[in-house]
Amino acid sequence: MPSKKTFDFENALTELETLVGKLEDGELSLEESLQHFERGIALSTDCQKALQTAKLKVEKLIEKTDGELKTTPFTED
Repeated sequence: MPSKKTFDFENALTELETLVGKLEDGELSLEESLQHFERGIALSTDCQKALQTAKLKVEKLIEKTDGELKTTPFTED
């Protein structure tokens, strides 16, 4: 059974930035633009999923309070 490839957030974000730059240049054909747009949407979705997973992991981090384990919610501040 083949192993599942690990998602690389940084590479996906770099690729997404590159795609956006090419789309903004306006020098692609309509077909190329659509292909880049579709790939960008897929990368954006994957990045959002990775960020959500990371957020949930942060929320599950625990700290000891008077000997008890307590979950620490994620805050964006």
